[in-house]
Amino acid sequence: VQLVESGGGAVQAGGSLRLSCAASGYIRARNCMLWFRRAPGGKRVGVASIYPSRGTTFYDDSVKGRFTVSQNNTENTLHLQMNSLKPEDTAVYICAAERVKSGSLLSPGAYKYWGQGTQVTVSS
Repeated sequence: VQLVESGGGAVQAGGSLRLSCAASGYIRARNCMLWFRRAPGGKRVGVASIYPSRGTTFYDDSVKGRFTVSQNNTENTLHLQMNSLKPEDTAVYICAAERVKSGSLLSPGAYKYWGQGTQVTVSS
């Protein structure tokens, strides 16, 4: 299984970016997927997850109302639309697939596969 992120870049505060994560290889259909980020300092924080079989999405409080996670099952691609970006959103954004542990859907450790990440830098 390979997860490849794209769409990162440098924007000014208030701007928008759309991240994509292309999945290849076998991933259990309709299993959860997650976007998480790793800010300078190294802490990993779950940002948004999608639970296709239940048709639900989950967001960290810091991004609610600004970020939207979606999935294109035909293309096996996960997206993250990020609006009203803030300097504190600066991080490497990483997608994860196939939840194998119970607990929070926003916990990166609950997912089996991770991508390499794409850098997002927001300037004030």
